[in-house]
This record gives sequence, C-alpha cells and structure tokens, in this order.
Amino acid sequence: MQLSHEHHEMQRTTVKLIEEHIHPDLDEWERDQIFPAHQVMKKFAEAGLLGIGKPEQYGGLDLDFSFEMLFAETLGNIRSSGIGTALGVQTTMCTPALLAHGSEALKQEFLVPTIAGELVGCIGVSEGHAGSDVSKIKTTARRDGGDYVINGSKMWITNGIQGDWICLLVNTSEQGGPHRNKSLIVVPLKTKGVSVSRKLDKLVLRCSDTAELFFDDVRVPARNLIGEEGQGFIYQMAQFQEERMFVTARGLRAMEMCIEETIEYASQRQVFGQSVLSNQSVYHKLSAMQTEVEAARALLYRATDAYMAGEDVTKLASMAKYMVGKMSMSIPSECLQFWGGQGVMNENWISRAFRDIRQTAIGGGANEIMLEVVAKSLGIHPGRKNSKGHANERN
Repeated sequence: MQLSHEHHEMQRTTVKLIEEHIHPDLDEWERDQIFPAHQVMKKFAEAGLLGIGKPEQYGGLDLDFSFEMLFAETLGNIRSSGIGTALGVQTTMCTPALLAHGSEALKQEFLVPTIAGELVGCIGVSEGHAGSDVSKIKTTARRDGGDYVINGSKMWITNGIQGDWICLLVNTSEQGGPHRNKSLIVVPLKTKGVSVSRKLDKLVLRCSDTAELFFDDVRVPARNLIGEEGQGFIYQMAQFQEERMFVTARGLRAMEMCIEETIEYASQRQVFGQSVLSNQSVYHKLSAMQTEVEAARALLYRATDAYMAGEDVTKLASMAKYMVGKMSMSIPSECLQFWGGQGVMNENWISRAFRDIRQTAIGGGANEIMLEVVAKSLGIHPGRKNSKGHANERN
C-alpha cells in the first residue's frame, strides 16, 4: 500500500477536522456520554469523508480502498475511540452491503443522504444472547403482503440513540439452516414499534451513544430488503471484512499515540535523579511496542492491497484484527504503568486510552473469534476443514 500526495492531503484534512470540530468539545461529550452525531457527521460529509470509496453518483469520492484505510488510521488521532467508532459505522459498517446489493431506490433513499451526513446509520447484528455466534440471532422478519413485520431486539448498537436507520440482520425463514435463513433489511428507526430499551452505560467509548433496541411488530416495506432474501449472512460476512480492517487501522494509530505520548512524558519525568526514559527496561519496552505496531501495520497494508486486488481477505483481515486486539490488551496498560500516579488521573488522556483501546479486543469480532476464523482458513479447525466455510462470528 503506497501513499501518494492525495493520501497525505486527505490525511491532513481529517486531522484538521478533528482538531477544529472534535477536540475542543470532546471532554464535555465524554462527560455527557453522547456527542452531537448529526453535527459531526455533517462536518465530515462536507469534506467528502463519509463516502471516500463510494461512487460519485451517490455523492462519494470514488477513491480506492487504501484511502478508506488511511482515513480509519487517521481517526485514531481522536482522543476518544467513541467518535471514531461512530464514524466507522457510518462509513464502513452499515453501508457496504447496501451499496453492493441494495436496489437503486434504496440507495437513493438511504445511502445518498448518509454519505451527505444528513442521516446517521447503524448496524444491527448482535443480540444479548448472540454476540460472537451470529448464527444464533433470534430477531425475525415475517413477510406479510408487501411488508416485513419485524420482532426482536438488538444489543450494543453504536449510534443507536441518534441514528436514523439501521441495517438489520434478521431471520426471514425457518428453512435452510442458520447460514441461509437470514436477510439484511433497512429499517428507519422512527418506524412505529422501534424503541430504545436503554442507553448503555459503558466502561469504554463513553461519548458514543450505544443502545439496546427493541422491535415490536415493526412493519417496513418489502422493498427495504437488501439484495436477495436468505443471503443476509453472506452479505454480513463480507461487511465484517471491511469492519475488521477499519478497527485494525484506527487501533494502530491510537496505540501509536500511547507510545508517543509516553515517550514524551517519560523523557521529562525525573525519578531518582534521571528521566524514566533513560532506564533500559523502559526504552526497550517502548521500542518493542512500536515494533509490534509496525508489524501489524504491514499486515494490514498487505490485506488492503489484497482486498483491492479482489482477493478473499478473510484470513489476513482476521489475523490483523487479532494482532491489534491482542496489542490493545498490553500496550495501553504498559504505557500507563510508566506514567505512575499520573496515569490513573482522568485529566490525562492515557487513562482514557487505557479504557477505550481495550475494547478493540472485543468489538468487531473478539480475539478468540478471530483465531477461530484463522484456524478454519488454515484447515486446522476440528469442526471444519474447508477454508471457504462460514465462521460463526460477531459484530
């Protein structure tokens, strides 16, 4: 993945937006546990950043996937992972299937205004009893004349309080098994019968509104079906690949910031007559951390190149996501240790990073699920020897 002048220009634009329109109010949004989603989305849309890889006919920039990955990586500069997650849902998690398989009318109604920042989107896969095992979801959509009638619930829905629509994975049949009975349906969240059960109080991503949603006899037109009925599991597995690479890219930059700011602090902090950084154990550890970040970045860039070449990147994307997830459990923690007492003060970003980045090991596919996918792709999983099989996964 080679970065051009255009890549760097987009990166500078993103950083400027972060510094001018996010960081000044970020601490307040963290305290309030919500940020003005429509306001922020509109600012990014005006810069063309909500449709980087989408066709121009829908308001996008029609750039290749490397630009989307660089955008995701640059979002790691935001000093809260909550907003980066919300933006990722908008750009990379709720729209790929709609673009690839949705009808032209559905794209005009939902994709175009989402790229324009006029609508805020959500992705609805996980349920309270079906996190890692997507095949076990229970939400149903029953065909009734020209409509679908939806019943069930969804859990951990990013943008769920402020969202305008959701790309919803549902069971549309009792036939064909768990991989052939699911469909993706666009559901406007103001539809009668949709309700927010509760806003979730989280350890991580505090400024991101995350909700549990209920669907009680929610009636939507059958035309809101994305693609073919019964293909939802397949479509969602494809969406997962972009999601995982997004989470990997953003997490890499966030952890790199942990290292950079720890180096700066440790170089100034004096202990027993010398800087903390002058201790060999400290600078060796920080050097090892940065080496891990660069190794994971190389794997991500390889996956990006393969994806742009039309290759199946299930294995590479899952490997990269696992690597970053594993690093998220160690790098912020080890960096915080070098800050001593200052590291546990909320006034210092490292304490927020310690909380926020840890979620990388869970969201978008837990570490353990990534290893399941990799094992299946290698043909060494005892339950399946076919690398093309479908893994039970989560969003």
